[in-house]
Amino acid sequence: MRYSLFRSVKTLAARSSAARGFASESVPDRKVAVLGAAGGIGQPLALLMKLNPLVCRLALYDIANTPGVAADVSHINTRSEVSGYVGDDQLGQALEGSDVVIIPAGVPRKPGMTRDDLFNINAGIVKSLCSAIAKYCPHAIVNMISNPVNSTVPIAAEVFKKAGTYDEKKLFGVTTLDVVRAKTFYAGKANVNVAEVNVPVVGGHAGITILPLFSQATPKANLPDEDIKALTKRTQDGGTEVVEAKAGKGSATLSMAYAGALFADACLKGLNGVPDVVECSFVQSTVTELPFFASKVRLGKNGVEEVLGLGPLSDFEKEGLEKLKPELKSSIEKGIKFANDN
Repeated sequence: MRYSLFRSVKTLAARSSAARGFASESVPDRKVAVLGAAGGIGQPLALLMKLNPLVCRLALYDIANTPGVAADVSHINTRSEVSGYVGDDQLGQALEGSDVVIIPAGVPRKPGMTRDDLFNINAGIVKSLCSAIAKYCPHAIVNMISNPVNSTVPIAAEVFKKAGTYDEKKLFGVTTLDVVRAKTFYAGKANVNVAEVNVPVVGGHAGITILPLFSQATPKANLPDEDIKALTKRTQDGGTEVVEAKAGKGSATLSMAYAGALFADACLKGLNGVPDVVECSFVQSTVTELPFFASKVRLGKNGVEEVLGLGPLSDFEKEGLEKLKPELKSSIEKGIKFANDN
């Protein structure tokens, strides 16, 4: 996908009339809902989804301040109609008819806070929102951004199972930011054009569970082992790097919004029948013995068309894979237990 979303935006901006520009195009009417749209990730994500020409209706929901965000974004001269919804009473309206639901809702990380520290707060938020999705748009594709993704995706799955609406092909943990970081860091070290770089990232979405497969990176750069290890560590610690740089005033909100917009764009392309759309995502999987795992996924009209294998791994990556499994297993089980106990 690389810059396809923003090539579309540039084309859109060049038109004298967005509405007239779309009148002759046969683009399906797609509704996207953003839950947590007034937050640090939600606001820039709402902006980026407003710029996406594949979106026809954009529903912005949060517990407060959404009308202002919606009014602001709605003035942008692109195709989609924007509506703001606030509070539990309006959640159903926000969700009804949605093709894709993106969930960045929850509290952000603060200095010294691990992803597990976020668990109890964000797990409850996710469970509540997913119960509403099961009721109001049970067939929507769900893009989970709320951390810890290694646990919130299993929570969502359990909620949907209890509601009788679970479709493993339509639930995605958004790990795209790990891919974005791996591409950026690799391009810098290898001195290659970042727009041409591809790096699969597998495993999970926290710390050592993030495993970038630099042995499969393209273009090939033949970096020394110490560089690969340093790139791997920096990719794994990318979120912490931003939290510390912001010195207690935020987390990775802008880059996460960008990554979330890229993945949502890929889902929309898949729904619209664009062939060979492949992205990494944390999904129900048989790639390993774990029930959920991030790997390359082929997207299509039903969500997941195919979960792709890991491919050949270096010895360093094989070691990393075995190291991540116990931690990822624990996080998955923690999510399942929360969903069933609360």
